[in-house]
Amino acid sequence: MIERKGAFSLPNFPYHPLFAPDREVKMNIPDILKSWPLYILPHHFISRLVFRLTRIQCPTIVPGTIRLFSDVFKVNLEEAQNPDPASYNTFNEFFTRPLKPELRPIAEGENVLSSPVDGAVSQSGKIEEGRIFQAKGHYYSALELLGGDEKRAAPFMNGQFMTIYLSPRDYHRIHMPLAGKLVEQVYVPGRLFSVAGHTTRTIPRLFARNERVVALFDTDYGKLAMVLVGAINVAAIETVWDGLVTPPQGWGVKRQVFPDVTLAKGEEMGRFNMGSTVILLLENPGLQWGQGLLADKPLKLGERLATL
Repeated sequence: MIERKGAFSLPNFPYHPLFAPDREVKMNIPDILKSWPLYILPHHFISRLVFRLTRIQCPTIVPGTIRLFSDVFKVNLEEAQNPDPASYNTFNEFFTRPLKPELRPIAEGENVLSSPVDGAVSQSGKIEEGRIFQAKGHYYSALELLGGDEKRAAPFMNGQFMTIYLSPRDYHRIHMPLAGKLVEQVYVPGRLFSVAGHTTRTIPRLFARNERVVALFDTDYGKLAMVLVGAINVAAIETVWDGLVTPPQGWGVKRQVFPDVTLAKGEEMGRFNMGSTVILLLENPGLQWGQGLLADKPLKLGERLATL
């Protein structure tokens, strides 16, 4: 299990929602100051505004915006199938751009778990009696994460997990880490806190509180859950079998079944319209993580993560 250093404990500090409810508070003042405004911002209004702005078609503005964004976040445009900013009608087309496929080979072997995205490792390790490690002093439950259904969460109670953060510069399509047959898709409503490092270290149960889409698969190595977590600037989440899932059209947990959806390892299964986090839950307790999967380690789509 990965933990970061640099925080100090205040075991007798009074309860506050910014801190861990079990009083194992790991306090970092800069992180708290950056996270505090997120409790009062209108998350969904901001995300809907981003949704509209990123779909504006304006050939006099869009290419310049793409160039500026690429310069600020150091996006490698040469990896894109269309490296010319003028080839995109909207900013969202650019953000969800496909890459040249030869640049992201998929790790070979049916029993090899490959990275579903470009991103960085946030945490990985064992799920202990349904508890998933978020950051030092913070845990959340698989039951909460998966929408509160005990039957859905049961296979993962002592399984394995990996959390991968996608930054603005990353490729934002999501691919299958194993071949699998879709069992169900579950939309879980929630907040849209940022999922950057300072928030994962300070906001309890962050991933179980944010809006998310859960895709549950049957694989040759047990159940696989892919959880696509929303965030404050994530304008939408899509899956290849259902199209646009968020922004939602209603309230409450929504379960859907799509018969006969089987995807090969490495095949696209969804995408973020702006960046966020993917959490993998695996039933297989014997999974062996690869060497060197440290916190903040950059990952590329298709990279070998583990052996089942």
